[in-house]
Amino acid sequence: MTIRNKEDLEALQKIGRITADTLVQMREAAKPGISTKELDHIAHSYFSKFGARSAPQLMYQFPGYTCISLNTEIAHGIPSDRILKEGDLLNLDVSLELNGYFADTGFTLIVGKDHKGLSKLLDVSSEALKLALANVKTGQRLNSIGRTIENTAKKNGFKVIRTLCGHGVGKSLHEEPFDICNYYEPRDKRILRSGQVIAVETFVSTGAEGFVEGSDGWTLTTPDGSYTAQFEHSVVVTEFGPIILTAA
Repeated sequence: MTIRNKEDLEALQKIGRITADTLVQMREAAKPGISTKELDHIAHSYFSKFGARSAPQLMYQFPGYTCISLNTEIAHGIPSDRILKEGDLLNLDVSLELNGYFADTGFTLIVGKDHKGLSKLLDVSSEALKLALANVKTGQRLNSIGRTIENTAKKNGFKVIRTLCGHGVGKSLHEEPFDICNYYEPRDKRILRSGQVIAVETFVSTGAEGFVEGSDGWTLTTPDGSYTAQFEHSVVVTEFGPIILTAA
């Protein structure tokens, strides 16, 4: 969507704060011994107090309130009775709706101690998002986002999942502009416009560039057993840089 007035911005900031704070609640509870379903219910218990609703459930009948992915899962993992263990790689993806406005955010962490040596992967993916957001300004090419993410990953010895992308957000969970790539696409001539609302997300990987879909019809995993770290913010484009709606 493109923001039309002060009311749009205030509504997006409200749902952005709820979405960000829900993610914080989940992050703080993500300790060894808790199940992903319990984390999901912690999220629902928090955001429902504000009248917000799960966007994946609302839009796609997703079988959970949030997407929770473990280890070699990239995205769209279904909350279940799986118990978190020390050293697990955990991705939390929270997208919510309130009064017709949507926000989307994601964060990857290591449960307890880093037994798999993945701290650098998380640092690089997080830094890639930070650097990419610096390119989110009125008049900039949309593909500068992907170029920054890909370059940051490559110079640190990582790859990007090329088949998962950022997207427009605001009045729906996924809307124009679609296909905000994690890599540089020179044929993409689109320009960022003032007031556009987009979700920028990184999918930085230790090896894979694509995914396979699980038998549950939702969960996306790496085909080679490699690991991925995703970070995401919903932002508003301005001439001075992004307004980050989902900053905690």
